[in-house]
Amino acid sequence: MIKFTLVLFGLLVNAGCENSVPEFSGDRAFMYLEKQCSFGPRNPGSDGYYACMNYLIDELNSKADTVWTQTFTYVDPYRDDKYNLSNIIARFNPNADKQILLGAHWDTRPWADKELKSEDRNKPIIGANDGASGVAVLLALAEVFHNHDLTVGITLVLFDGEDLGMSGESESYAQGSVFFSKNLPIPKPDYAIILDMVGDTYLHFPIERFSYQQAPKLVRSLWKLANRLNLPAFDQSLGYSIYDDHVPLWKYAGIPAVDIIDFDYPNRYSNYWHTHQDLPDKCSPSSLEQVGTLLVHHIYGIE
Repeated sequence: MIKFTLVLFGLLVNAGCENSVPEFSGDRAFMYLEKQCSFGPRNPGSDGYYACMNYLIDELNSKADTVWTQTFTYVDPYRDDKYNLSNIIARFNPNADKQILLGAHWDTRPWADKELKSEDRNKPIIGANDGASGVAVLLALAEVFHNHDLTVGITLVLFDGEDLGMSGESESYAQGSVFFSKNLPIPKPDYAIILDMVGDTYLHFPIERFSYQQAPKLVRSLWKLANRLNLPAFDQSLGYSIYDDHVPLWKYAGIPAVDIIDFDYPNRYSNYWHTHQDLPDKCSPSSLEQVGTLLVHHIYGIE
């Protein structure tokens, strides 16, 4: 009888813990993905860029404790183009002892340099997956944070200038996170989780290698949690080394950072990345839901 009572108590405690974690809606996140894409390409300086920036700021202003932009100028050394760029920053529960940064880039590629047809390579892309997907998850998470009390502090950063780089020159990318890391506008967070290309219908997340080097304990914790939650996209084997916004966070600010990214889009045999095929119909609400579900369980499971 005592043994049965203890088992029942354990089940009730576990059920209570599960029920304390808010639900994440992949459909809601997908709505945010489609909304960003409705502005057209969001490459810096374009009409779609400014329209989307205003939309993102308005959305976050309605949910976060505080929102502001971190503006900076970037001169492309390869093309001599000058860009006025803006990281968008939103904070939730900023006085909490433990602080986590969640980030994604909101700009899109000005050039479809992976297009097969040369005449289409200088046109900007829509960037449904490479741009809108990570931001979509963060906007849906902002709703969750607004409606459910947090025990930790969260800073959402929508990085600009991530996709202005020259192919083959890794450090020409991620200009927003470089500037952010060198000019931290917030107290240094405990760690960061970056989302990029998380909407692929055929979702597959091996562990990105720089992430494992920078934050092995956090990587193991996240991927093991994904396994417990039966999120099939998360593969505990090591994948590519990818220069993304997480690298400058560690290099210039010493923030351990993990990149959740599916670089094979849609798979290793075909490619929509940096092409005009990167459209909402290549993305899936269920993929966004896997990522959001992992993060709400991670964040609301912290004691």
